[in-house]
Amino acid sequence: MSNTDRALKFIEHWNNRDIEGIMGSMTTNCFYHNIPVDPQKGHDEIRAYLEPFIQMASNIEWIVHNIAEDSNGTVLTERTDRFEINGQWMDILVMGVMEFQDGLISNWRDYFDMKAYEQETARVLE
Repeated sequence: MSNTDRALKFIEHWNNRDIEGIMGSMTTNCFYHNIPVDPQKGHDEIRAYLEPFIQMASNIEWIVHNIAEDSNGTVLTERTDRFEINGQWMDILVMGVMEFQDGLISNWRDYFDMKAYEQETARVLE
């Protein structure tokens, strides 16, 4: 299985709102940075950060627009991360980087526009 396939499986776990699958796709000491938010390291911190997003959303749909894997196995994803909250979809444009170790994500960075996120969140939480 390529790291591209692993990244797509990880995204499938998100689309299924499967926190166990999400966490199982990462090394126990994974470093996650949802830039510009403070980073998290390890399963406990990452789960505490991600779980509220999954619980708040009645549906999740991450749409991959482009995906690429370099010769080192690093996977880049250009995505729209969609979360249905209070019957409304919020869309966040994301650029992601996933590095792998022994078939698991060991370093995951997502880049997004905080202002756009805040506007979308305010809209769906009205």
